[in-house]
Amino acid sequence: MKIRAIWNDLMRLLFPETCVLCGKSLIESEDIICLHCLYRLPRTNFHNDRENRVEKRFFGKIAVEQASSLFYFNKGSDFRHLIHLLKYKDRQDVGETLGRYAARELLQQGAFSDIDCIIPIPLHKKKERKRGYNQAECIAKGMSEVLKKPVELNGVHRVKANNTQTRKSVLQRWQNVQEIFELKDATLLQGKHILLIDDVLTTGATMEACAVVLLQVDGVKISLFTLAVA
Repeated sequence: MKIRAIWNDLMRLLFPETCVLCGKSLIESEDIICLHCLYRLPRTNFHNDRENRVEKRFFGKIAVEQASSLFYFNKGSDFRHLIHLLKYKDRQDVGETLGRYAARELLQQGAFSDIDCIIPIPLHKKKERKRGYNQAECIAKGMSEVLKKPVELNGVHRVKANNTQTRKSVLQRWQNVQEIFELKDATLLQGKHILLIDDVLTTGATMEACAVVLLQVDGVKISLFTLAVA
């Protein structure tokens, strides 16, 4: 162990890791993002409020146990740059790191403490092949490490390759996600409290469409979480 620690210190000296936001060298306790930049990200603190803005987006639409987003997705913010790296620059490590960080904050407040598994919003196979990965799955992997809850990838899948939601009106977003998800193996989900996650919440149309399908399973309860809310 001592030799490995010495080797890691030597590698950091020769090839210092830098913060993806400010470019400064990271210290041993930092991962991807320096603490200064991490704490400058615009937080919502919604996980402290059981009737927050995210939960209210689903009132009267679907039965949700709890819903929250950790950051604001503001125009020009550092967080938008992080999501850009995750979705378009193959920085899967950014998603895993933010997932771990989010889970630690949620654990401190006891949020989502009774979930049984984590389901990332599925991408259509065609889109996932093109990108090479599902960004929501990266976030789920990081959260799973901290929450000690399994990531379930075989319960539901995306059967329609709908067009991007970007630049669509609210109505167009809802129409664009109709019947795009189907149950894959309902037996894996029966009686479970599922934490459904994604990167950014805008209208909530995609998460609602997926949740509606999951709620068809006997005994299922749904909670929702995204890294950020627009």
